[in-house]
Amino acid sequence: MLLEKYRNLQDILQKMESVVVAFSGGVDSTFLLKVAIDTLGYDNVLAITADSETYPSSELKEAIMLSKWIGANHRVIQTSELAIPGYKENNQNRCYFCKSSLFDHLLPILEEYEFNNIIYGVIADDANEFRPGMKAAKEKGIRGPLLEADLFKEEIRVLSKQAGLPTWDKPSFACLSSRIAYGDIITKEKLTKVDKSEAYIKSLDIHQVRVRTHEDTARIEVEPDDMPRVLQYHVAITKRLKQFGYKYVSMDLTGYTSGSMNMALKKEEMS
Repeated sequence: MLLEKYRNLQDILQKMESVVVAFSGGVDSTFLLKVAIDTLGYDNVLAITADSETYPSSELKEAIMLSKWIGANHRVIQTSELAIPGYKENNQNRCYFCKSSLFDHLLPILEEYEFNNIIYGVIADDANEFRPGMKAAKEKGIRGPLLEADLFKEEIRVLSKQAGLPTWDKPSFACLSSRIAYGDIITKEKLTKVDKSEAYIKSLDIHQVRVRTHEDTARIEVEPDDMPRVLQYHVAITKRLKQFGYKYVSMDLTGYTSGSMNMALKKEEMS
């Protein structure tokens, strides 16, 4: 079954002939880039990483390293989500504005290289979640081969491990804006505060962490197995996060939950 999905993915890419890959360096886009290179060859694939205020600083370094490891033609472009009208107001359409702007940056590059398609790492799991960015992709004709091949995150991890990709067990990540409660204005200062806080907590050998931000309160999400470690270092974590600008520091006993900020949205807002 999994081999059939992989072959289907190759067939989808083969028919595209040439692609620009929106490459973040995460599990999904790394696997997508690797299969694209293996299927279409170096000359027919271009990886683009958008560096901005919302992109964790550590991820840019890793994306550059991964693109070299895979052997891809890779470019880093500068973007600014905070400059997008409607983005910093941080309503439920934030991700729509972000993805729409990203694809607008990629379309001229597609024309420059005379390639056929822009692709990104949307996966089958995303079809059942609140993902406004998928609407932007559909509007602009951006393809999601992993979703088209019906590949789920755990399947991509298995295939990534088989391919020898170092990202096979990499924790999931999302843009820094996803840490800020809907309705709270997004600023560069808040994004920097989140980035520094998560980097510090990760330095304590805690790999999956989100510092959800509700005005001046930090709500730390980690996997349940890592909760004792957070408690072990609670004094140091509290001190450091307050230095970064938080007034209150808490730990969410539910544990890490992907897209947990979406729980605050009403059903009609997510339609």
